[in-house]
Amino acid sequence: MSDAPGFRYMHTMIRVLDLDKSIAFYTEVLGMTLLRRDDYPGGKFTNAFVGYGPEDKEAVVELTLNWGREEPYEIGTGFGHLALGVNDIYAVCAELEKRGAKIPRKPGPMQHGTTHIAFVEDPDGYKIELIGLDTM
Repeated sequence: MSDAPGFRYMHTMIRVLDLDKSIAFYTEVLGMTLLRRDDYPGGKFTNAFVGYGPEDKEAVVELTLNWGREEPYEIGTGFGHLALGVNDIYAVCAELEKRGAKIPRKPGPMQHGTTHIAFVEDPDGYKIELIGLDTM
């Protein structure tokens, strides 16, 4: 039983420079679904939620576009990465490369372990770790 009853992880929010490009990456390259997209004229921003299942059952990624922003965001030193579990990480990475994804860390075993991982980079430079579920 959870130590925090009533809590559920819902989403991770990242700020993006080109919302359409980011939605295309997460849906067409990583196979997520665009769950909703909402404009907030009063706040001058748009939120788009993407994920592998409905928000009421799965954690999702919130992509936030702040209107009028022209400079890319700095990723910063505190943010690490998102993580996705996959089967056959080598085949997945080969397919992602065919779809135009940048893979700065090719698939292979962790330096101090046996699990195979890789890293993919989204259009804004955010890292997404791929974890080989069949190598854990």
